[in-house]
Amino acid sequence: MRVVFLGAPGVGKGTQADKVVAQYHIAKISTGDLLRAAVRNKTTLGLEAKEHMDQGRLVPDSVVIGLVKEKLTELAQSKKFILDGFPRTVPQAEALAAVLDGQEIKLDRVINFRVSRDEIIKRLSGRRSCQKCQATYHVDFAPSKSGTACDRCGELLVQRSDDQREAVETRLKVYEEQTAPLIHFYEQRQLLSHLNGAEPVEVVYQELVRTLSAYQTA
Repeated sequence: MRVVFLGAPGVGKGTQADKVVAQYHIAKISTGDLLRAAVRNKTTLGLEAKEHMDQGRLVPDSVVIGLVKEKLTELAQSKKFILDGFPRTVPQAEALAAVLDGQEIKLDRVINFRVSRDEIIKRLSGRRSCQKCQATYHVDFAPSKSGTACDRCGELLVQRSDDQREAVETRLKVYEEQTAPLIHFYEQRQLLSHLNGAEPVEVVYQELVRTLSAYQTA
């Protein structure tokens, strides 16, 4: 199984990726995780990434692709993975295709999770978190018992700055401009399947499993 998960922030692709990983025992490749590990371990790519991050610059595609290539090389035996939230742009997708071709790996499917803009804003802007124990809640879907304090430790719940409505709108605009073109990119290659991410988590997962089963290779 070699899959890419696409979708705007808040569609639930990370939750679904974790469920697939638990059931099928395959690797989840998250570029955020790869970057943090590389910086922590002071690898060559990690040091290059840190230099950009320390100066407030975006980590260049060449570094991100290099990290993904290293991870795929580690998986050379199984060659089974989910790419969660990567690629984010068409140039990244083209670079990824070149890496996969070089390792004689073919993607089985690209899953695009679709949720309406209004629903995404509701999901993200309603999140609240505890700064002490990192527990998370939602004002509509999973509120704490008091509505303002953490059930675990009693700390006051806060809204992260990137979950404020204005920030969410900005994140969605960036997605629409930079990442949404990947839908056409993968449609042209007959790799894309759409899933309704607005359904309950288990309903989405069952449909995801059916889709993956239809396209899964050895």
